[in-house]
Amino acid sequence: MFEFKGGIQTYSYFLLKALQLTAPDRRYQVCLKHDTGNVVDPALTHHTHFSFAGQWPLALRTLVFAGQLFTLGVWQRPSLIITTHVNFAVVAYWLKRLLGIPYWIVAHGVEVWNVQRPALQRALEQADRILAVSHYTRDRLLQEQSLDAARVVLLPNTFEADRFQMGPKPEFLLQRYHLTPGDAILLTVARLSEEDRYKGYDQILRALPAIRRQVPRVHYLLVGKGDDRSRVERLIEELQLQECVTLAGFVPDEELGDYYNLCDVFAMPSKGEGFGIVYLEALSCGKPTLGGNQDGALDALCQGQLGVLVNPDDLEALTEALIQMLQHTYPHPILYNPALIRQKVIETYGFEQFQKTLLKIMAAFEES
Repeated sequence: MFEFKGGIQTYSYFLLKALQLTAPDRRYQVCLKHDTGNVVDPALTHHTHFSFAGQWPLALRTLVFAGQLFTLGVWQRPSLIITTHVNFAVVAYWLKRLLGIPYWIVAHGVEVWNVQRPALQRALEQADRILAVSHYTRDRLLQEQSLDAARVVLLPNTFEADRFQMGPKPEFLLQRYHLTPGDAILLTVARLSEEDRYKGYDQILRALPAIRRQVPRVHYLLVGKGDDRSRVERLIEELQLQECVTLAGFVPDEELGDYYNLCDVFAMPSKGEGFGIVYLEALSCGKPTLGGNQDGALDALCQGQLGVLVNPDDLEALTEALIQMLQHTYPHPILYNPALIRQKVIETYGFEQFQKTLLKIMAAFEES
């Protein structure tokens, strides 16, 4: 994996891995903006060269990185450029204009919504392919921009099924948070950022007083760090939830699977998520999972086949759904069959399926 492990970095890692497996004899040049070169998975180095801009001061890094991309493009004349963030598609656009190099853009979510900058709009319009991670992202792009629908194709997120496996509630986490195996534990994994309030953790907090009346031993564990923490702490105090809410902060990657296994229900009732890899991770651990019905969670939960979809703005509906899920009375049999949940999510979004989809996209592109 790369040094930084957000959603875009995770997708980029799997995309590179799938490309290397699909076309093992081709050579790859990978440019990383924020990495310094200290951490790169050795499994990714076959026929691959990395360039890093992370050693530059942040104020100069974007300019330096764009310069690296352009220089390497002119020097190496690649057969295809893939940019996994739209901001650097402008460089790819100019390389196409000057040298005829085709380029693809990966469209995750918020970074491609409401794009107003003419340079970015032009880069999107001229892309040879746009890989959208969900139907929601694809549909929104097509509504907002003047794009050829045939060039906007789906390549959904994937995940590491081996890392996220079913297991009992870890004793060390029960002890860490002074919980018991009989406690009904709700979990959200999300960045606590002012920009990410759409993920719905506020709504879960507001639902908790009513949930507690029906499920007295409920405990809400919110994993993630960010600049919104102090406001969330105040909201917890206002709602008098100090005894049943824990802000776990940053959690190391090696412990994340344990947190999924600790919970009884994973919930993130978002309304602005491009896809949501955390849903796949929770499902891979066999957990009943709740998402919003207004964004990429529709794809992650297969239109409700793999979990529960609710209107994030309907507090009453959210509260009732969480109560029923915690009490095992929600009318959706798959929620209570962890092995089947895991099987289905791997069949639909496992790396093997990701690789097959990419192969079809590449074959269709080369034939066009």
